Amino acid sequence: MPRQVDYEDRRRRIAEAVCTLIARSGMEAVSLRDVAAQAGVSMGAVQRCFRTKQDMLLFALEHISQHVSERAEQRIAATSTPQAASTLLSHTLAELALLDEESKTQAQVWLAFVTHAPASEKLAAVLRDTYAKLHGLIAWLIRYGQDTREVPQHLDPDREAHTLLALADGLTAHVLAGHHAPATALAILQRHIDHLLEEASDRD
Repeated sequence: MPRQVDYEDRRRRIAEAVCTLIARSGMEAVSLRDVAAQAGVSMGAVQRCFRTKQDMLLFALEHISQHVSERAEQRIAATSTPQAASTLLSHTLAELALLDEESKTQAQVWLAFVTHAPASEKLAAVLRDTYAKLHGLIAWLIRYGQDTREVPQHLDPDREAHTLLALADGLTAHVLAGHHAPATALAILQRHIDHLLEEASDRD
């Protein structure tokens, strides 16, 4: 009997190959031949999984977007003991900023897609959806802190989530460009959260 092919697993392998190539040499380096070689499959296998290069790039972006979202959600779910809302917020934002060495490849790929989004409405749509989900997660953490009375009630969760997500995103770019070391970026992130809560507490 012919061997059954797990197409979803193959599509994920191809997506990971795309991300590896982008991180190594940029979006322009993504060719059908190189993706096939990186994934360890034939060019025909890639073509059977994706009709066009655009479809392949879209799936790769969706793949990494899901991974970034899941990392942040797992950070919260993996907490075995109750933590302060501010601590959960700090850890989650650090995950989203992709500042550690393990996340460097994902950060490079993410910014490559952001750079190309203005020229592709389909890529932009996936990014908008991902940012909306991440914004919702941060706003939820702020509301959680308000429920536990750790975060001042007068803060607007949506407004603060916009600011914090933009800060985390900007720090990703600064670290990749060498403007900040990861430790410095983490300190900036934490300082902003601390200042936000101190300033808010003074108003209560």
